[in-house]
Amino acid sequence: MRQKLSYAIMTLLWVAFMSNLLVSPAADENRYLTVNGQPSQVVVLQINGRSYADLEALARAVHGSLAFNGNQIALTLPSSAVSPPSTSSSVASPTAPGLSRDFLKAGIEAMSNVREWHSALANAIRNQYPIGENWLAAFRDQAVTSLRLTSVAASSDSDRSALLLLTNEFTNMKQLSDKYVAKRQSASYIAPDSLQDDDLEKKIVTCGHALAAMVASSRFQDDGSCQ
Repeated sequence: MRQKLSYAIMTLLWVAFMSNLLVSPAADENRYLTVNGQPSQVVVLQINGRSYADLEALARAVHGSLAFNGNQIALTLPSSAVSPPSTSSSVASPTAPGLSRDFLKAGIEAMSNVREWHSALANAIRNQYPIGENWLAAFRDQAVTSLRLTSVAASSDSDRSALLLLTNEFTNMKQLSDKYVAKRQSASYIAPDSLQDDDLEKKIVTCGHALAAMVASSRFQDDGSCQ
């Protein structure tokens, strides 16, 4: 039965359905099939603009097998020929979701407002300018507004975790500002280099660097600087 089907009708297969088999033209009279980039002895016939090949020869070329059952012919390909390409070891494994776009935008604005507040206070201390509650309140209120908008934009666990660190930075800045406003109101002397040895100042600066690194990576990361 198998010989009869194979050699009587040459068991022609239209190979266009196999996406990983490419027809490679050779001489004008004969064309041979290239399988996965490797040349083979499978002859390809051109009939009415379509390409056909001997089914048994094709099965041998792809290291497959044929099964005959009545008028049915089953071609079985090895698993390596039909399975999807294996994942390269260089492909990164899934990671935790990054910070959302809206949160990043709002967070950057909030960080900028805290920095402006900090710079205004530091400049006043360094240059011995009067430090007044009303003057610094404008910077504080801007930071409060931007922090509120950042909290509204938080839409993922990573966003909310980052929001806690940003809130800590705001809280520390408020404590630093209130501290020097109170000193000025009590007529205490404030040396131009007072911030150099101030623990709150050091924490604010260190946390600011950590937040900037987190924004640059667009992913939540906590090194303990903002606790």
